[in-house]
Amino acid sequence: MMKGRLDADDHHAIRHRQTDVSKGLFMRSLFAAALPLVLAAPLAAQDTTVHAGPGDFLQGYYSQLRQQVALPTAPIGVPLPSTAATLTRIAVGSCNHQSRSQHMWAQIAATNPDLFLFIGDNNYGDQNWSGDASLASLREAYAVMADTPELAAFRARVPMMVTWDDHDFGFNDGGAAFAFREWSEEIYETFWDASPEVKARPGVYESRMFGSDGRRTQIIMLDTRFFRSDLQRMEYQDERAPLGPYVQSDDPAKTMLGEAQWQWLEQELAKPADLRILVSSIQVLTDAHDYESWEALPLERQKLYSLLADREESGLVILSGDRHAGGVYSAMLPGTDETLLELTSSSLNYSFSSTASNTAREPDPLRLTDFISEENFGLVEIDWNARAVTLQLRGNQGEVRASEAVFWAPPISDGPLIMEEQPAAASVGR
Repeated sequence: MMKGRLDADDHHAIRHRQTDVSKGLFMRSLFAAALPLVLAAPLAAQDTTVHAGPGDFLQGYYSQLRQQVALPTAPIGVPLPSTAATLTRIAVGSCNHQSRSQHMWAQIAATNPDLFLFIGDNNYGDQNWSGDASLASLREAYAVMADTPELAAFRARVPMMVTWDDHDFGFNDGGAAFAFREWSEEIYETFWDASPEVKARPGVYESRMFGSDGRRTQIIMLDTRFFRSDLQRMEYQDERAPLGPYVQSDDPAKTMLGEAQWQWLEQELAKPADLRILVSSIQVLTDAHDYESWEALPLERQKLYSLLADREESGLVILSGDRHAGGVYSAMLPGTDETLLELTSSSLNYSFSSTASNTAREPDPLRLTDFISEENFGLVEIDWNARAVTLQLRGNQGEVRASEAVFWAPPISDGPLIMEEQPAAASVGR
């Protein structure tokens, strides 16, 4: 059994052994996959169309690879709260580089959350990827996480729900076209010990319900990677676009979630709940940039808005990550008089700029706060008596960097409210 952290020489040796194994397996599997095509060549004369994806040609390769590599697993964690448990504090975070300081875990744990939502870019396993089908760099990133004592201590104390974004999916800005997505999913589901429901279907989307009638919280974790169509890039220009490379596409064939996940989401939104927390790894409401977001697929975003408008009556907040900066956003849900709020929390340990420069660089009429660019995590505080939610961003010392309070229904008692600025609170929910 490996004890302690792997040093640089260990990782170097592992990569070379993995590469050697991968090359040999890949060549044998490629031959095995190509042989049926050679034998089936006469079919071409009959104008027969054969539909096949990369996974169809890699099954033999991965079958052999499973026998020769052990996939890493996360440190043992405490179980999720019981389905009867009333949630009052939920923490959220994204963009955590496995090789950088892991100090934020202690800061999050100090707030004593009932649940932590790890919502994507949970490692950066796509960095230094050589293009190998074995995804050695991704497996190594998970192996580093498995050997991280700060994460182990956190998981021993705080329950977690998880989804992924592009870097822990395995390919920057990747989606359904990523040839090795099924192997990436297996690595993810093995590491996080995914539920039987998640393992039984493609993708990693998941939903959980906590609490009894009147205090029931539904957590919906979307998968915006496995099924997503390629985004449309801008035409070439000499100067790099300052706020991202993508433009909107009105192609009705493009999808964000895929048909099966869309059907699942509609069913989840029809379930009784008092408060729903919808998690999207990428931002939903904003139109202020051209990086990955739901804005890039406006027909899909409108479809999401329509489902949210038609949901079984409940409060609703949206959580997102990805941006290496965070803030609170507000917009009207189209076709309704409901105000939607979104908390973007990013990053835990991989900040790129300062709040002052990023706020000036990306003005946004929907953002209620500064664009908090130093390390941060989010908190969702629920006051069930007041029917109110406070969305906060906390800094790397646990200090409050941004806070917005919302009501989703009239209070059910005269108990004290938890918001700091009660008169200014918005109203959400139906």
